[in-house]
Amino acid sequence: MSLTASLDASSVTAVPGEETSLPLQVRNSGSTVEEYRFEVAGACAAWTTVEPATLSLYPGSAETVSVTFRPPRDPSVPAGETPFGVRVIPTSDHAEPEVPEGRVTVAPFTEVTAELVPRGSHGVRRGGHKVAVDNRGNAPLTVGLAARSGTERARISFTRPELTIEPGRAAFSELRVKPAKPLWRGTPVVHTFQAVVAPPAPEGEEPAVPPVVLDGTYQQEAVLPRWLPRALVLACVLALILAGFWYGLLRPAVKSAAREAITPEAIASATSGPGSGGQTGGGSGGGASPTPTLTPTPAPPPKPSVKPAPKPTAKPKPTAKPLPAPVPTSAQVQVRDGVGGGSSSGTAMVVPDGKAFRVTDIVVQNPQGDAGTVFITIGEGPRLSLALENFRDHDYHFVTPIVVSAGGRVSMTVTCRKVGRPVGAPVPGRCAQSLLAGGILQSTKP
Repeated sequence: MSLTASLDASSVTAVPGEETSLPLQVRNSGSTVEEYRFEVAGACAAWTTVEPATLSLYPGSAETVSVTFRPPRDPSVPAGETPFGVRVIPTSDHAEPEVPEGRVTVAPFTEVTAELVPRGSHGVRRGGHKVAVDNRGNAPLTVGLAARSGTERARISFTRPELTIEPGRAAFSELRVKPAKPLWRGTPVVHTFQAVVAPPAPEGEEPAVPPVVLDGTYQQEAVLPRWLPRALVLACVLALILAGFWYGLLRPAVKSAAREAITPEAIASATSGPGSGGQTGGGSGGGASPTPTLTPTPAPPPKPSVKPAPKPTAKPKPTAKPLPAPVPTSAQVQVRDGVGGGSSSGTAMVVPDGKAFRVTDIVVQNPQGDAGTVFITIGEGPRLSLALENFRDHDYHFVTPIVVSAGGRVSMTVTCRKVGRPVGAPVPGRCAQSLLAGGILQSTKP
């Protein structure tokens, strides 16, 4: 063999991010001038070079080339020992190449980055964050997590207080901030804190890299939101508006419609005799079963009896004729009156001779919502005085009927001060009130 090559040392240590050289001696033992080129084999070939890349030697001469290691400061090159070889290949001679071998040890380095996600949180009971730790070194790394609170009103905890991370990887730990006391209402309170990521350090020595400090905030919200009092006030106002709408518009309209449905004809129909109504209902049933016929049974022959002697009888006393049955009766009057110029009156009923009107019910209606005064006279009895602006409908029911004798009147007098306006209708020209009196008309003569 006309070639010999050897390394000055079988092993070398390379620091990531720096250059380390190892001499390689090449000798031409042949008889002709030879040129050699160099190739590095092994895992370190990507970051190892030979300078110069080619070498020409005269017969019997020797030269030294430099094998330079440049491992990058990157997690892709793990720390530890790696074997390598340098092929010395003659360009003109077809002899086998010489391959001196060695070992390169990549020194470990530590580089840590961390991030707090999110930087700020908010909530009523607690705040949630995540601490992301990246191992940018070339060796496995174990870090400890700690926290410092800016105030004593919050407690901070980690789900994983220690993380072991492979080179080029990241690990996560949840950070929770919990306030010491709940905030029921008022302005939100901001709690500041710091999360500390501390790489390990040999006992009694400073760590290889300084700890990473992450600043964060947690905003404690009130249990009762700010909009709740306003919402309660708004709900109360809305309830009052709806109640006013009902009592001011809908309820009077409903009652007015119900009162207008009470006509003299309806009262007369409802108070007609029950005998006739029952007969009509019984006769109209087309599907009624036929009435069974009772067959009379012959009575036994009477026994002979002795007739007693007739006694003298007294002459019957003349009896008074019964009064006719009372008749349910109703009477109605409507009075219209203009503003100014005195009052207007109307009579609902004048009791005929030989009769008495027993008043049991009175209904007074003010459908337009007029303002003024109404007087109701019932025979020689009470005289009711009502203010129109205080009602739309008034009804009175008397447990003890008011008796109006023959010739008596049931009348109404209206004094109009202001004409009202019905809902959804034009303003009328005069006040309009109506009176409905119901009761029993009974004869006083046999």
